Amino acid sequence: MISRFLNLEWKQFFRSMFWQKGILINILMGLFVLYFAIAFLSIGVGGFYFLKKQYPEQDPLKIINSLMLFFIIGDLIFRYIMQKLPVMNIKPMLALPIKKSKLVNYILTKSAFSFFNVLGMFFYIPFAIVLIKEGYGISNILGWLAAMFFIILSANYLNFLINKNNIALVVLTVLLGGTVALQYFGIYDITKISSFLFDGLYVNPIYFLIPIALLVGLYYLNYKQLANQVYLDDAIATKTKEATSSDLSFVNRFGSLAPFIKNDMRQIWRNKRTKTIFFMSFLFLFYGIIFFSNKVYEEKMPAFLIFAALFVTGGFAINYGQFIPAWDSAHYRMIMSQNIRYRKFLESKWLLMAIVTFVLYILSIPYLYYGVDKFLMITAGAVFNIGFNTLFLLFAGSFNRKRIDLNASGFGNTQGTSATQFLIIIPMMGIPMFLFWIFNKYVSFNAGIIAIAAVGIIAFIFKNYFMNLIEKKYIKDKYAAIHAFNQKK
Repeated sequence: MISRFLNLEWKQFFRSMFWQKGILINILMGLFVLYFAIAFLSIGVGGFYFLKKQYPEQDPLKIINSLMLFFIIGDLIFRYIMQKLPVMNIKPMLALPIKKSKLVNYILTKSAFSFFNVLGMFFYIPFAIVLIKEGYGISNILGWLAAMFFIILSANYLNFLINKNNIALVVLTVLLGGTVALQYFGIYDITKISSFLFDGLYVNPIYFLIPIALLVGLYYLNYKQLANQVYLDDAIATKTKEATSSDLSFVNRFGSLAPFIKNDMRQIWRNKRTKTIFFMSFLFLFYGIIFFSNKVYEEKMPAFLIFAALFVTGGFAINYGQFIPAWDSAHYRMIMSQNIRYRKFLESKWLLMAIVTFVLYILSIPYLYYGVDKFLMITAGAVFNIGFNTLFLLFAGSFNRKRIDLNASGFGNTQGTSATQFLIIIPMMGIPMFLFWIFNKYVSFNAGIIAIAAVGIIAFIFKNYFMNLIEKKYIKDKYAAIHAFNQKK
């Protein structure tokens, strides 16, 4: 029966319109997966020797174990935001003489082979092999490796239980932030707890039975939850619930743009994919830490600091703006039939991106810790994002012809993705990086910052002129866009 299920899904995948029309996207996604697999494999192979070189007095395995709690909580947050729940089109099968338990077990088992689970093993397996090569006990390492494997699977099934609960994300984020803060400010050494738990898995290999018990319990809870939903009546029933609406009266200050902004805000909050992008934009706030805390970029590749500065404040604008107007593809025909100016529709999108970018800029003030020069980069990046990138994203959006399912998860979902999304990143990131490199090298650091900010300011000054050109482009392509958005998979 399992082979039949796999065969049906294989045929469904290759017969889909998306596979036939999006071969380039599938190739790029394959390269994306390959890149991360190689990266994790490299870290697994070289991680031991790197830690040994940096901390010669410490045991690399104990260093990894001391940080494992942080990794697990971070992994759960990443899964919550990015991982898709296991999906299978079971409605046609519910009328067939197939046991419900087989359907449920197949769906849950299939999820064990998720990219998120396999990726972790690309690190743990080579790391374990290196440990054995360096003289660690074989049985101890195999017990530790087995425990890591079952912990990864446990995180997989725990995510499916909490994924639809927004409170869970808040709890996990507060938990991670709290533990990091306790560790950073020396209030309590969380690494002692982590070391006690995971060193114990190495010293006593039999303890790997504990993660197995946890996995079995979580699998059972998922099975019970899913089994209660696999009924034909549930599959075809029309679900109704009382409509609720948030108080967005504060948006009324934007006048005629207010109705459009309200619709966009409700759309972002009510749908999985837009909500994922909204939350991800705040995670991009921490992107700069990777670059600003590394002296290599400052000394040898300063232009890459601009790349980080742009992402700190531009996470929302870049990820949301590149799919305009595809976010409204489900009801685009209805919008275009209304007696409204296209300019209002576009202005509301621009204003939303600009406001969120400004909010992210305010939240980036703690980067002053890394120095005024780093914060000036972020400031110039914010000006460039608001002035140039928002307008450029609106223009690039006129070429979007791919429909988007708003209820789909963010990661691994390439709906709405075309070559446009990959091409627009080049000028958005390339122009400011090139400007900074030229002026910083031949004039001064301040000249590079001013050049980037100047482009953003000039674009903002001529915003109305550019918006008129963008509006004409959208009107010209209106019917082509309507036709394209009506095409489903």
